[in-house]
Amino acid sequence: MVHKFNPESRHKLDNPQRRRLLPPAETLRRLGLKAGDSMADIGCGIGYFTLPAAQIVGSQGKIYALDIMAAMIEETKSKVRENRLTNVELLQVKENDFMLADQTVQYAFACLVAHEAEDLSAFFRETARILEPAGRVVIIEWNKQHSMMGPPLEHRLDNGDVAALLRQCGFTNIQQMAVNAEMYAVIAEREN
Repeated sequence: MVHKFNPESRHKLDNPQRRRLLPPAETLRRLGLKAGDSMADIGCGIGYFTLPAAQIVGSQGKIYALDIMAAMIEETKSKVRENRLTNVELLQVKENDFMLADQTVQYAFACLVAHEAEDLSAFFRETARILEPAGRVVIIEWNKQHSMMGPPLEHRLDNGDVAALLRQCGFTNIQQMAVNAEMYAVIAEREN
């Protein structure tokens, strides 16, 4: 059984410690998001990355904020309205059905979400489906080590395993990098 985030703990998703460890706008820029991109924020949660992503891509870009939990979609929707963002579309989705047409986005982003997937292969195949050819996926996950934050060790994903599974699911040009002391990123492109 996978570790699922409890939406009642959503207050933990935005705090000073997380902002120091994972500053949202800086992280997105560092991982290649740019003006004019279309992006799927898979597992958008409370909009921690959705709002800065909308500002980065600007009026020529589009953000699809996806989550399986209605409470998360509602919270993000409230923040989108409050910030008067017009380039964000919110969708309550199923785990392996992102409810977007094939090849909708250039950039798919899943931060601390993949370890919650019941079927990671299906999750990555669905991610590939919504990406344009040569579109980029960025997976951020917890290092497979004991730490005070994050899910239990047995629910964490090894970065090498994530990279290998992405390759099996139709991704190429796979790169791995440290995001901070607690997390890594695996970046890959959808095959043409």
